[in-house]
Amino acid sequence: MSVPQVAIVGRPNVGKSSIFNWLAGRRLSIVDDVAGVTRDRVTYLMQSGDRFFELVDTGGVGINDVDNLTQEIDDQIEMALESADVILFVVDTRAGLLPLDEEVARRLRYIDKPIICVANKTDDPSMDNQAHEFYRLGRGKLVLASAMQNRNRNELLELILERLPPPEPEGVEEAAEPVMKVAIVGRRNVGKSTFVNTLAQAERMIVSEVPGTTRDSVDVRFEMDGKVFVAIDTPGLRRTKSVRTDIDFYSTHRAQRSVRRADVVLMLFDCSEPISKVDKQLVQYIAENYRPCIFVVNKWDLVQGKIPTEKWVSYLHDTFRTMWHVPIAFITGQTGKNVKALINHTQMLFKQSRQRVGTGELNRLVRRAMENFPPPLFHGQQPKVFYATQVSSQPPTLILICNNPAAFSPNYRRYLLRVFRDQLSFSEVPIKLYLHKRRHDDERDDSGE
Repeated sequence: MSVPQVAIVGRPNVGKSSIFNWLAGRRLSIVDDVAGVTRDRVTYLMQSGDRFFELVDTGGVGINDVDNLTQEIDDQIEMALESADVILFVVDTRAGLLPLDEEVARRLRYIDKPIICVANKTDDPSMDNQAHEFYRLGRGKLVLASAMQNRNRNELLELILERLPPPEPEGVEEAAEPVMKVAIVGRRNVGKSTFVNTLAQAERMIVSEVPGTTRDSVDVRFEMDGKVFVAIDTPGLRRTKSVRTDIDFYSTHRAQRSVRRADVVLMLFDCSEPISKVDKQLVQYIAENYRPCIFVVNKWDLVQGKIPTEKWVSYLHDTFRTMWHVPIAFITGQTGKNVKALINHTQMLFKQSRQRVGTGELNRLVRRAMENFPPPLFHGQQPKVFYATQVSSQPPTLILICNNPAAFSPNYRRYLLRVFRDQLSFSEVPIKLYLHKRRHDDERDDSGE
C-alpha cells in the first residue's frame, strides 16, 4: 500500500496554499493574493502521531490562467483528485459562498472518497454563523478553521486521520498477492498491440476484454502459469505540439492515466529506430510517478546478429542516466520470443515493489553506509541520522529522521539510494526517500523504537 494522499482543492484565493503550509508546519507553497500562483501539484509528507500521509496542494478550480495554462492546471487537479484518499474542499468564510464554490462542489459530487469541507479564514468564533452557509454545499460537517490565526488545526488533523484508509498490517508481504496491472506504453508503431495480441494467442486464456480502439486504453485480463494479471494496451503517443485533435488529446491522457494506475510499466522501443523526444517524455513521466519499469527493446529479430545487445544497453543507459536500476529486455513481440521471460521478470518487479524491510535492518544498513562514507560537514555541523523507517510500499517509501535535511546533498542522497538498492530487496524498482528533521517530542533513538 502506498502512502495515503490528502488533496487540497477549491476555487482560487480561498487559501489552499495557506492551509497546506499551516498543516505542514512550514512555508512550502507560495502564498499570494494573485490568483493562480499554484499551478503544479505540491506535495509534502506529513506525520501525525504514528501515521504518515502526503499532503497535496493544487491550483484553483476554474481559474483562467494568464499564461494559457488553464488546461494544464486542471489536469494536475484531476490527477490529485484521482490519487487522493481524502479531499479537503477549502472555502473562504470572508468572501462567503460564491458560484465557483458550487461548481467545485458539483465536480466533487460524484467522487466516492471522504471529503472534508474546510471553511478557511474563519478567524474567530464571531464569524462562525457566517460560515454556516457552506452547509448548503452538502459536504457534511464543516471545519471552521483559520490558517492565519491557527484555529482548529488539531480538529482538522483528527478528521483527516479518521478518514484515512487503515494502516498497512504487519507482514503484508505475506498476504495474498493482488492482480498485477501492467501498462504497455511507447510511441506509435513500436508494436504494443502486437505484443498484447501475442500474449493472448500464446496463452489462449483471456478471461475478459474491455472493448476499445487503438485510441483507447484497453484492459486485457490474462492467466499465465496460474497467475492472473491485467495488460493495459495504451495508444501510441505523439509529441505534445502534434497533439491537435480531441482524439489525440484524450489518447495522451488515457496513456498517462494507464501509467498512474499500473503496478509495472513496460516501456517499448523499436530497435530499428533511434530514441525520440516522445520516448524521453514518457520515461520522465514514468519516473515522476515512481512506477516500476522495464525497458523493452522490441522487433529484435530485425537486427539480431547485426547489433549486439550491449550496444542498445549502453544507448539506453547513456540516454536515461538516472534510470540505471531499470532492467532491459529484448523481445520479438510478433513471434513471442522472450515474451514469457519478460512477463516473469515483470512479476519479480511487482513483488519487489511490495516488499517491506524491518526497522532494525534498515537502521543497521544506514549506520554502516554513513560509517563507510560519512557525509561532509554542513556549516560546521555533522549531519546525523537518528533513525530510519519504511512507511509504505508501492513504491517502497523510506524516511530518515535527521538533525538537518538540508545537510544531506543530492549526491549523498543518491549514494544512500544506491546502498538501499544494493543491500535491500528493491534493486530494480523506484524508491521514495524522505529526510525529515526530528521533532522536539520525538525521543526515539537510532533503533527506531
